[in-house]
Amino acid sequence: MKHRDLSAATETELRWRPAPLVFMLAAVSVPALVAAVMLGQWQLVVFAAPMLGVLATAPLQQSRTRIQVDGVGVLRCFETEEVVLTAGAFVESGHALLRLHSQPVRGMEMRVEESFDSGTSPAGMRLALSASRWGRYPVPVRVTALSPAGLAVASVQLPAGQVYVYPITDPQRMRLPRTELPERIGSHLTRRHGPGVEFADVRAYAPGDQLRTVNWAVSARRGRLFVTERFTNRAADVVVLVDTSMQAPGPASDSLELSVRGAAQVAQSALQAGDRTAVVCLGNSPRWLRPDIGRRQFYRIVDTVLDVGDEHIAISGSLAPHAGVPIGAVVVAFSTLLDTQFALALIDLRKRGHVVVVVDVLRGPPFRDGLDSTLARMWQLERTAMYRDMSTVGVDIVPWPEDTRLDQIMRLLPQQRRTVRVRR
Repeated sequence: MKHRDLSAATETELRWRPAPLVFMLAAVSVPALVAAVMLGQWQLVVFAAPMLGVLATAPLQQSRTRIQVDGVGVLRCFETEEVVLTAGAFVESGHALLRLHSQPVRGMEMRVEESFDSGTSPAGMRLALSASRWGRYPVPVRVTALSPAGLAVASVQLPAGQVYVYPITDPQRMRLPRTELPERIGSHLTRRHGPGVEFADVRAYAPGDQLRTVNWAVSARRGRLFVTERFTNRAADVVVLVDTSMQAPGPASDSLELSVRGAAQVAQSALQAGDRTAVVCLGNSPRWLRPDIGRRQFYRIVDTVLDVGDEHIAISGSLAPHAGVPIGAVVVAFSTLLDTQFALALIDLRKRGHVVVVVDVLRGPPFRDGLDSTLARMWQLERTAMYRDMSTVGVDIVPWPEDTRLDQIMRLLPQQRRTVRVRR
């Protein structure tokens, strides 16, 4: 996947400084002038005069010059995928010879495919970029400028673009918890009778039934009309809830990797099934994205989870907004369950009547140093008690152990739940 936004331009004014040629001329002419004065040799003055004249014009070379760097605003790709970024530098006002240099970016592999100076055309370069981990990578370039006479140089670092790297998600489809789905045609098989393909029952014909639903074989045997009923397929509303609270260093901070990948997989699976999908991020920088369908919604959701892009809406408070969670939506949350405010937000969603499922992305105790076996066992017991307490209010929690796929742990969810009466 490669998506390119409109090009972005950055302007700046150069700050000149003496070039190495100035110091070389000074190193040759000044000793010659001093020797001429001390020895009274006029020939040395004649030798140093041209170089001194050039040095006298050096301040005139440092005129006000503005340059402009044009590059791609945003490039989007998946992990390990390679994209090409093209950047060019132009002289907006003044005179200078420009050249672009690539700057290393942490976590990103960079290769210069082509580079050319501003001799007869604007300076530019083509960079092949790839990253092995998701995230937002700003790509800077360094512009070096040389005055026409070579007596002044300038160097400045400017942004040439940004690369948004999306995580590669597991293609396995996930099973959603059983709940009452909205009255919207979709791909989830329900126990209700209506338009569909799965056989449900045979009943006697009633006025208003369509003739194409008549079961002629049963009608011929019983001597009167019978129709075939089928189970209908419905679509769901899925909301991905991500805990972005500040975590302590160690396993708790490492769990962000699982949260991002899990949120991307839930969004991909739901959108492939034709479900409306939204995302709500609570914690450090609360934000949400409205429910929608389609492939573009997947990229919007990942942008919101990564806190990039400009289509999400910032919110205040610690509870999920009503506009971000449609009535009857299935909420799949990813959290370490270490923040009390996030737990209260889960209970609030359950009180609204939503089916809430929490994936515990914390693997082991949230301490950087190892614990004694007794303390580690006590921590596990406390964690199990918290699972039980949350289950009593209708919030189901499943751990995500290592070497286990997300779709596998989602099969551990109970199918029968206590219904909650919601005031409309």
